[in-house]
Amino acid sequence: MQSNKGRDTKPELALRRAVHALGLRYRVAFRPVKSVRRSADLVFTKARVAVFMDGCFWHGCPIHHTIAATNAEFWAEKIRRTRERDAETNRILAEAGWRVFRVWEHEDPADAAERVAELVRRHRRPD
Repeated sequence: MQSNKGRDTKPELALRRAVHALGLRYRVAFRPVKSVRRSADLVFTKARVAVFMDGCFWHGCPIHHTIAATNAEFWAEKIRRTRERDAETNRILAEAGWRVFRVWEHEDPADAAERVAELVRRHRRPD
């Protein structure tokens, strides 16, 4: 499990490159709410948009999530808790005035980047 990366995964890097190519700049692995130990993968501070890249296995993708062959009960509980934490994170950030955008790792990075860019441009505050 230690070799599983927490950040800079291939899907995350692809999304970051696509967003950057659209001319947007962002913070990486940044806590939108300092008092909460939850970091978003991309953060647009002026627009108050937090983007999370969710792995299909770890976050229980409805399309690609597979049931673990060994220790299935343990993994099912772990994924359930991850989904609960994701929902709690969404709620906490929304209450603090942030917009949360979640991207599944299987999504096309260019398409996801376009949706992120639209959200950021719509909510960007002037300097």
